[in-house]
Amino acid sequence: MRERNATVTHATNGAARTPRTSRTTRSLRATEADAASVEPFDDVREREMPHHAGDANHAHGMNGMNSSNDNHGDPRHEPLSPDDPLAPLPFNPYKGNRGLTRAWHAMKNSLAGFRVAIREESAFRQELTLAAILIPCGVLVPVEPVARVLLLGSVLLVLIVELLNSSVEAAIDRISLERHELSRRAKDLGSAAVMVALGMCLMTWLLIVGPLVVAWVKAWLAASP
Repeated sequence: MRERNATVTHATNGAARTPRTSRTTRSLRATEADAASVEPFDDVREREMPHHAGDANHAHGMNGMNSSNDNHGDPRHEPLSPDDPLAPLPFNPYKGNRGLTRAWHAMKNSLAGFRVAIREESAFRQELTLAAILIPCGVLVPVEPVARVLLLGSVLLVLIVELLNSSVEAAIDRISLERHELSRRAKDLGSAAVMVALGMCLMTWLLIVGPLVVAWVKAWLAASP
């Protein structure tokens, strides 16, 4: 009985192994056929085998760690440097002033700026002298209120642009006194702005006061013997 059972068991195992062997043989043949059908420069990728649940969870955890590390190294999450334009400005004690205190400090700073411009800028002194002559003339000349505003505003505009030009030049000299193309360009642009303001002032006075001056001259010539 034992020999018969052993024989039966051996036969059964042989029969069970036979399909597996045949399936393995068919798989190898199919793989060889697929390999034979692939061209030399085709993109061949191995088929991914399904992972166990534990491997999937482990991979998910590793992906989470990688993503957190990537976010930590992302420049958007890095602290801003002091030179970054989006970085917060340093604390300024004068910015906390309110009301009359702020107005008082602003007036003192403005007067200090006028003193520096008069003392250091010869161009501003010349234009200020011209303004001292033209402003009283603009007040006394018999024109419409709108024309009077244009006359006075054109003179004040020259002073404003000259102050801005002087501030730009002072900032450039603060950075560096060496000759540089960009420094020269910035100063030239400021001078061009002053020239445009002077041209506008001259044009305004010629168009508004010019006809009045011509009429006065004609009247004087007609009245003279």
